[in-house]
Parts: sequence; C-alpha cells; structure tokens
Amino acid sequence: MTTPAHRAHWAGRVRQVDALIVGGGPAGLAASLMLRSAGVHVALIERERSLGGIPRHSRHTGYGLRDLHRVLSGPSYAAHYAALAEQAGVEIHLTTTATDWSAEGHLVTTSPSGRVQWAAKAVLLATGCRERPRSARLVPGDRPAGVLTTGTLQQLADLFHLPIGERAVVVGAEHVSFSAVHTLLTHGVAVAAMVTDQPASQSYTLLRALACGRHRLPLHVDTDVVAILGSERVRGVELEDRRSHARWSVPCDTVVFTGAWVPDYELARTSPVAMSGPHPRVDQWLRTARPGLFAAGNLVHAAEPADVCALGGRQAARSIVQYLTHGEWPERGVELVASDPFMWTHPSQLTSTLERPTRGRLLTRVRHFLGPGVIELVQSDRVLHAVRRPRLVPNRSISIALPASLRVDLTAGPVELRWRQAR
Repeated sequence: MTTPAHRAHWAGRVRQVDALIVGGGPAGLAASLMLRSAGVHVALIERERSLGGIPRHSRHTGYGLRDLHRVLSGPSYAAHYAALAEQAGVEIHLTTTATDWSAEGHLVTTSPSGRVQWAAKAVLLATGCRERPRSARLVPGDRPAGVLTTGTLQQLADLFHLPIGERAVVVGAEHVSFSAVHTLLTHGVAVAAMVTDQPASQSYTLLRALACGRHRLPLHVDTDVVAILGSERVRGVELEDRRSHARWSVPCDTVVFTGAWVPDYELARTSPVAMSGPHPRVDQWLRTARPGLFAAGNLVHAAEPADVCALGGRQAARSIVQYLTHGEWPERGVELVASDPFMWTHPSQLTSTLERPTRGRLLTRVRHFLGPGVIELVQSDRVLHAVRRPRLVPNRSISIALPASLRVDLTAGPVELRWRQAR
C-alpha cells in the first residue's frame, strides 16, 4: 500500500535532464547518439532488459541499409546501436517503465529501484508499436497454450531458446508474416498454412521465396480465422471463406498472429496531445502540440523498417537541439487528413512550408488493394501535389516524395490525402 509518506518520498525524487527518451529501439537509440554528439545531457529509459527493440530477436538479415549503409542481421544491428549509445555516454536505464505524467508535467517512471519523476526540457516518445494479438481480433475459443504473435514467437525461439511446437498456422501474409514463417521453419516447426483476409499476399516475391525456401506453403486468401480449437493446447483452427462462407478446420498446435500493427500510444494519449487516428499528431520535425514533447519511430507510423525509424530518430534529435537552443515552438499549422482508402499519414500536420519531413517523404498505408490511379494532396479543392501509382498494396508502406516547396496555405483548412482511380 502507498502511504502519504511513500508519496512524499517519491514526489521528492525528481531527476533533471536536458532530454529524456522513452524507448530503446532504433528511433530512440539513433536520437540519443545525435543528441550526445551535440553535447545534450540525455537519459534513455527502456522497459526491457536490453536495448535494441524488435531487431534484437529478428535473426534475418536486411537491417541498416538506409541509416548505416550496410546490411546486418537484426541482433547485430541492435547490438551496434546499443554499443554506440554506451560509448557515447548516454544515461541508460533498463527495466524502467514510463507509467504516467505528474501534475507538473514530469514523466513518471518505475523500476526495481523505485519511482522517479523526470523533469526534462524535452521528451521524445519512441515507444514503437506492437502486433494486434488474438484478443484484439476477437477470435473465439478458449485460451490454450500455443497462441503467439511474431514478436513473442521470436523472443521464445531466439532469445530464450524455448520449444515452440510441431505444426503452426500463420495468420497474415505481409512482410512480418513471412518473418514468422522463417523463424518457424528455422526451428523445425512445420507451417500447415498461412491465412489472410486480403485477396492476395501483401509481401514481395523475393521475400516470400527467401522465407519459405523450398517449402510450398498453402495460402488461404479472403479467409478469416473464426475459432481456435483446443483447451489446454491448441489443436487446430477453424477457417471461413469470405466469399462462399464455407468452413473447414486445419490441425495445428501453434497459431501465430502477425501484423495489424498498433502503436504503443498510451503515454501520448495521457500527455495529452492531439491524435491522428492511432498516432500522436506530429509535424515535419516530429513536434507534437505540446511544447517540448516529440514523437518518432513506429509510434507515429506503424510499422516501418528499423532503419526508417532510426532516420526518424535523427530527425527528432535535430528538432530537439533546435528547440533547446532557441526555445521556439510552432503556434499553428494545418492538419493532414487521410481520406478513405488511406488509413493515416505521416507527418499528420504541416507547420512550415520550408521544413522537410524525414527523408523528404510522406508515409501512408491503404486498407485494400488498389490500382492504377493517382495520389493527390488537396487543400480547398486545389491540388498541391499528385503522384501516379500503378498499384497500391495494403499492409505495405507507401512513400510519397514531396516537392521542396509544397505550396500549402498555413492559414487555410486541412490538406487532404486522396486517391483518384484511373478510368
């Protein structure tokens, strides 16, 4: 029980830093390195026991091309950034969780050594994202052992070296789904089937080939998982065809739910800042509506590759240095609105016609397959920018290069992201 004396004790534990980073994944680590190089006193808190985020347990290659200009495995990529952060003198706090904001606006954290309030001039939220679990997808059935997400699967298999099962069904057919397939096959688990509610796979042919190797896996498209069978251990899944409504069962002892990413937005929602769908609303320089509060990585665009997140972390660091130096914060801007079939945009606000977003690009995703057509940015019925695309694929990042001077009227209404189907 927390007594008044306890509360007074914890209230007195206030740490002063220039910048506080929440999250020790690629975005947080990259930001911390750039801040230290600028002479900023920066502390980084991470709830896990080690730094690196998701790449720690993603043993496939392909990490680091955009930010490090070389290709590494996930664990090597994570270890590289963690080592640099330690060498740079970043104040690192592991097994430390940010839980709330105090009445004074300080971030409150808890760890095995107790609770602390952080009085930081700037705070960067780089909390990342997670896959939508079975419970959030409302799949009926008991709660047997053997129901996992890709992240849980890879941690069990590659970090803790625990047995997985013998025969699995993978729910999803996007990039991360094939990463799950690769992990299962590498650890001797047969893949009985892949299941997606989309009409086709959403990943690249080469990635599918690398993940599956010589294995020819059944892919059930336009199909839903309508029940998990089994009580103590999974013994199968029941599937339903979306078109014919036919149902059938696939025997398995493991089910891996993949993708359907959800940003870890709890701290952002309680800060409070404006939200744009599931993401905190940020401008080109990753500033939220609250002065001194920044957000980067897959918290603002779930889910992009690790190196894209790292580049976003660097962008946030440059923005933080500018803020600590000059104390300036944009007073107004125009919202970027995603119209159906787009799900969200990043950035989700424009506060300057001069500042460029990370890599000079706008990011978005769509709900379903489309093509061919034109992506348009429209303000007050005026087309600001248009890009032709032969095809748009759901669960895959859509990157739109923005012109150096986007003619946005910052005193007018929102800028709308639209899709115009070709005739």
